[in-house]
Amino acid sequence: MNKSTKINLSNSGLKPTNSVKTFNHLGEEVDSKVAGELPLTIKINNTEIITLMTLGTRPEELTLGYLRNQGLISNINEITSIDVRWDIGISNVSTTYKDIKEITDKLKNKTVTTGCGQGTIFGGTLEKLYDNILPDIKIKKSEIFDLLAKITKYNDIYKEAGAVHGCALCDTNGVLEFVEDVGRHNAADTLSGIMWLNNITGKDIIFYTTGRLTSEIIMKVKHMGIPIIVSRSGVTNMGIELAKDLNVTMIARAKQRSFLIYNNKNNIIFD
Repeated sequence: MNKSTKINLSNSGLKPTNSVKTFNHLGEEVDSKVAGELPLTIKINNTEIITLMTLGTRPEELTLGYLRNQGLISNINEITSIDVRWDIGISNVSTTYKDIKEITDKLKNKTVTTGCGQGTIFGGTLEKLYDNILPDIKIKKSEIFDLLAKITKYNDIYKEAGAVHGCALCDTNGVLEFVEDVGRHNAADTLSGIMWLNNITGKDIIFYTTGRLTSEIIMKVKHMGIPIIVSRSGVTNMGIELAKDLNVTMIARAKQRSFLIYNNKNNIIFD
């Protein structure tokens, strides 16, 4: 039972890597680590919603964040339990709904995306996207550089096995939560689930990702209420346009001593 909610959560996290035998460039056998990847089908009251490919380290939070960011469930108090069973690859969400037709209707309108590990957004994602815009939150250049330096201590799974993306919830003092998964969308949704469970608002949060900033990632950040996003990777044109519409401060191509601002230059204090 999570302390912050009345949701009964299973505890079904998996180890993120597996050992395999490989051969190096000299033909010598060496032990290597590879990232795990398993299908996880999310069901609501035993009705199938979608199947995600994931490392499976925090499947309950991933499930929660996915439902939140897709706009399928807007009130966490309507969820009574999440039971993850890896033997059948199911994350079953039990709710207070007697009829989930309202949810299944949202599944009819979907868009295939560039998402790694997911690749689909449903109509519910867009419904409340423009209800409000994010606040203007200032951040110092020195704070961005300090955060980028601290981020280098993370990415443990990537350092061990590669093949994953990392996302983080941060503030100006450092990293609050860091999650890695086979897709940046999964990592972002897992963080969203963590925020939802613990009633964390996004106003004072900086979102960091190793992945590219596409429109879907900007949507997720908006649903999480986070005004600043930083990426070490690049951006897409639609990502920029959406960031402008929603007032997301968008920083990418970020290295320890350099970055590019794609939106909201006025929110950066050049100290």
